[in-house]
Amino acid sequence: TLQRYKELQDIIAILGLDELSEEDRLTVARARKIERFLSQPFFVAEVFTGSPGKYVGLAETIRGFKLILSGEFDSLPEQAFYLVGNIDEATAKATNLEMESKLKK
Repeated sequence: TLQRYKELQDIIAILGLDELSEEDRLTVARARKIERFLSQPFFVAEVFTGSPGKYVGLAETIRGFKLILSGEFDSLPEQAFYLVGNIDEATAKATNLEMESKLKK
């Protein structure tokens, strides 16, 4: 998925995301979620991000990747995956983002 996303980046830059096939758009969306998911809050980055560092075990990280790649979280926004520990935190963050969005309306 990440490799295909890298291949599609030039096409996206020239023609835009709308010109991709539905399958490629889905690949791009999942790859971008994985990239965000890789931004887990590391302890060494606490001073820069203001977010407390978190430890996520390998098995839990792999579980998150599998769920993202399987399409389980296609309906969640990319922002939900940014600076979270495990996949459960991403789903909780998505719920919070949705509630915040409704409150702003």
